[in-house]
Amino acid sequence: MRSARRQRGRRLELRRASSLEDLEDSLFLAGGTELVPLLRNGLVRGESLVDIRDIVPRGIDGQRIGAGATLAELECDPQVPEALREACRLAASPQLRNMGTLGGNLLQSTRCWYWRLNWPCRLHGGDECFAREGEHREHAIFANDFCASAHPSDVAAALVALGATLRTNRRELPVAELYRLPSEDDRRTTTLADGEVILDVDVPAPGRSVYLKAMERKRWAFPIVGVAAARTDGTTRVALAGVAPIPWLLDGSVDAATPLPRNAYKVDVAKALVRRAEAALDA
Repeated sequence: MRSARRQRGRRLELRRASSLEDLEDSLFLAGGTELVPLLRNGLVRGESLVDIRDIVPRGIDGQRIGAGATLAELECDPQVPEALREACRLAASPQLRNMGTLGGNLLQSTRCWYWRLNWPCRLHGGDECFAREGEHREHAIFANDFCASAHPSDVAAALVALGATLRTNRRELPVAELYRLPSEDDRRTTTLADGEVILDVDVPAPGRSVYLKAMERKRWAFPIVGVAAARTDGTTRVALAGVAPIPWLLDGSVDAATPLPRNAYKVDVAKALVRRAEAALDA
């Protein structure tokens, strides 16, 4: 099935994939809550758009969750660990949770306004991170030397804390290895190759898990700081959202953060949430 859509004055071919073999170097569309606004604003460009809803698994079967499952499905399924359910519940409005998919949420672009306004920042191939000297109240406090953007996915932090692994049409890997810090020679923030699509995620059942979130509004806002904690066989993993260009697996203390002048408050918020999360696991 093929049709055409407008992309900032250009025609964009839309077709529906019928099998994994039908994929090619195109833009992939599932829920569309992330991709469609990026296309509309000219931040993502391509010649063709492939609807993958018919070929990406959707259901929840014990530990295995299809990448096409919506956040609304995950937040209410008792098979899903508490940290992931709560991360989904707090991630967006009900309307967006009914549309947004697990796979799409993991691949969210940064909410940095310099990137969103298409400034020639380092993620756009430029030679400056404008947030470092500009407005950075909501930006990264870890790994912020090259790019100070903050990864917005609550769900990604929960899956990293849970030690989840994902399967694509080409390989299997830990969710933590889906992400990479951008650098001078490679500005990408994920390790996905062209034409590679997430199919499903395997989420081990922890002994206990929790997700806590500080945000500007009481509900349905991106994380200022999100903290996911999971404990299994006496081992605790803590991952943070909103504090680094990628979901941040905490290795040591929050004191290792390198905040910028106007976001140092995030260090105190992160410390408080980590304490609360660990106390919840002990309760």
